[in-house]
Amino acid sequence: MANVSIRDIRKSFGPVSIIKGVDIDIADGEFVILVGPSGCGKSTLLRMIAGLEDITSGDIRIGSRVVNDVPPKDRDIAMVFQSYALYPHMTVAENMAFSLKLKGTPKDEQKKRVQDAAASLGLIPLLDRYPRQLSGGQRQRVAMGRAIVRDPQVFLFDEPLSNLDAKLRVAMRAEIKELHQRLKTTTVYVTHDQIEAMTMADKIVVMHDGIVEQIGAPLELYDRPVNRFVAGFIGSPAMNFIDGTLGEGGLALPSGAVLLLQNSPPASAGTKLTYGIRPEHLQLVPAGLSGAIPATVSVIEPTGSDTTLIVKAEGGNLTVVLRERVDLKSGEAIGLKPAAHQAHLFDEHGKRIASV
Repeated sequence: MANVSIRDIRKSFGPVSIIKGVDIDIADGEFVILVGPSGCGKSTLLRMIAGLEDITSGDIRIGSRVVNDVPPKDRDIAMVFQSYALYPHMTVAENMAFSLKLKGTPKDEQKKRVQDAAASLGLIPLLDRYPRQLSGGQRQRVAMGRAIVRDPQVFLFDEPLSNLDAKLRVAMRAEIKELHQRLKTTTVYVTHDQIEAMTMADKIVVMHDGIVEQIGAPLELYDRPVNRFVAGFIGSPAMNFIDGTLGEGGLALPSGAVLLLQNSPPASAGTKLTYGIRPEHLQLVPAGLSGAIPATVSVIEPTGSDTTLIVKAEGGNLTVVLRERVDLKSGEAIGLKPAAHQAHLFDEHGKRIASV
């Protein structure tokens, strides 16, 4: 195992800058997830750690050595790809042992490592099968087993669950997290799915347009996002945003409704601000109630455990998550009362200036 240190990493393809100066410290044994929308640079950064992409400038250290010019095979890392990348003409056992065979590992050692990895992943009954005889989840476990047998300093995962169906993704999330808790190997994992990031990571790195927006523990990013991008990206359903103007009694909306603020933000009256509130922090109240946001029900989505409402309010649609079942109809007028202590304020540049 080893720590990974990324210092002022930049990557350009000709005149196009993809990674724009990234600094990340990954502790020994830590599970870090790089998350962000498509095109943000997270997979490119992972490939630079693996040595599959050249570095334009900056340094990457694995342990105590700079690996900028070290070939991938000499970096003591193992990578699990989105496409599984299994050899179709080899059995599961042969796929898992292939890297050891190339290194000249004795056959007895190869067999022992394959057996140990297969046992930890529930693959013992499948060792004689070929990839075409496996389900998607089984193929992913084989790809993970092939990485485990190498006993690397660092595991790299590049969106490994994106080809699986929703139910299997949930199961594989738990398996990967449990595996990391057993092996305690430093892990860097890339995904665009923020639910994966929230449920699996020790630390999340949120990327956007080639830069790091925020680094922190999952609940830290959820509760204290540094800006509107992070606030809207972390959390499902996403945070609601309502534009208003700061007044004497709170944040005034164009309709005349006023959202009460618990604390006075560091801004003068008349300043345009954005009010952020998560769907689960909106309470259903009668229409016209003072301090409530007037809205009209558009879509009702019952899931059994809770009910999601899509409502029309001034400035656009809002999402509401209610833990109880409700008797509402599309087109019905309602009021929404925010939990003021759970709300956030963002300035015109998107920077979070206060919890209100």
